[in-house]
Amino acid sequence: MSQQHLDVLIVGAGISGIGMACHLTRNCPDKRYAVLERRDAIGGTWDLFRYPGIRSDSDMYTFGYSFRPWTGGKVLADGPSIRRYVCETADEYGVTDNIRFGRKVVRTNWSSTDKRWTVNVEREDGSEAETYTANFLVGCTGYYNYDAGYKPDFPGEADFKGQVIHPQHWPENLDYSGKKVVVIGSGATAVTLVPTLTDKAAHVTMLQRSPTYLMPLPSVDPISVTLQKLLPDQLAYRLTRARNVTLARTIFERSRKNPKAVRRLILGIVRRQLGGKVDMRHFSPDYNPWDQRLCVVADGDLFKALKAGKASMATDHIDRFTENGIRLQSGQELEADIIITATGLDVQMMGGMDLEVDGQPVPIRDTLIYKNVLVEGVPNAAMIFGYTNISWTLKADIASEYICRLINHMDRKGYQECVTHDTQNSRTEDTILGSLSAGYIKRANDRLPRQGSQGPWKGSQNYLEDVKTLRFDPIEDGYIEFDGRRSKQGQGRATRFMAPLRSALFGA
Repeated sequence: MSQQHLDVLIVGAGISGIGMACHLTRNCPDKRYAVLERRDAIGGTWDLFRYPGIRSDSDMYTFGYSFRPWTGGKVLADGPSIRRYVCETADEYGVTDNIRFGRKVVRTNWSSTDKRWTVNVEREDGSEAETYTANFLVGCTGYYNYDAGYKPDFPGEADFKGQVIHPQHWPENLDYSGKKVVVIGSGATAVTLVPTLTDKAAHVTMLQRSPTYLMPLPSVDPISVTLQKLLPDQLAYRLTRARNVTLARTIFERSRKNPKAVRRLILGIVRRQLGGKVDMRHFSPDYNPWDQRLCVVADGDLFKALKAGKASMATDHIDRFTENGIRLQSGQELEADIIITATGLDVQMMGGMDLEVDGQPVPIRDTLIYKNVLVEGVPNAAMIFGYTNISWTLKADIASEYICRLINHMDRKGYQECVTHDTQNSRTEDTILGSLSAGYIKRANDRLPRQGSQGPWKGSQNYLEDVKTLRFDPIEDGYIEFDGRRSKQGQGRATRFMAPLRSALFGA
């Protein structure tokens, strides 16, 4: 069994893991690191999902990295373009050479005696297992299971004579030409698939148990395109990024403060898009905006497909599958040759690895997450967890910066170990995704870390606040122990308000 030692070990080569590695290259150039990736390619989500029309549901000017401008023309970029952007970023910063592909992390153990992690890795090709040791461990695995998505057990599924497909495992070269297709789901995947499949399918039906808030968004932003022509790439990117962060944050805050007004606004926009040709009950959720994620509709393509009669909506519960399709509880039967179960994801933390401290298991659900970055009670361990109400990468970027700040601070002080403890008993039963009420989050209550009721244990979805906290607040704030000694509260200089605000708007 081979073994090697590193300063930092990153698990996952998706958008978070590549970003973390780039930040290490930029801010901790002397550190030796490796990225362990179970798959054989860079990209994570954007390499796994290959269904037709896959794209970002966040604008690319905030979904892109802060340090490398997105210069593509599309606001909502397609999957291959995003994967190419991530790969090019990895090449530009020399990250690709440090990735170990085909490695599945199965167990990680921190030794308080040795002050290091031991990480046991299986090879996907069945060759000799590996062991790595590292001073610092960073989980960049996202929050869902790559092996399987979530699919309910539908009564009568075995009776159906056609194909049943989950988007997470899309068959290569699937021929849906002239077929009747039913897409089960109401989230971003279903909203993307339905209009895309109408290019060849005889008809596509979107079957949802309950509606989702939808918002049309142009795929090309003319203002951004103009700025790119007139200004240097980095400046144009920062200006567009600042504008889009502000808009997204404003919509989210208004949704919380005045949900009825935001609901009227969203439904009014959808009503105009549909032109009176589709029943609005399919687009009128029974919850407030942003209690669940708001789905964007690129160029209003779903609404256009519905108005043209190429697609239709059905809002009902499934009674059972039949030989020829799906029978609904209302008695209606939807004929189908292909049924696509866009029914969501299966949540999994830290890539499913076993986390241990001195040989004792640490259940993730029993931990809090300090500043949404450090794992409580686990030394020298962090995880990158992005936003759910705005672009994931906004948080991934500043969390990576914070980890680099922390590592450099420990080097300057000669510290070997840092660990956080909740001494105020602030733990609640709310998870770190508690701001959303989606089904996949409720199903994962037993797998998600908790958040606290106060201080750095309380999850934040506010980018400007997090910029101040992660980029500028003192590292030694009274919550972290270094080499067994708790730091003094508020050690370090206070930061003026305008500095973090300026950095949030115009970059590091």
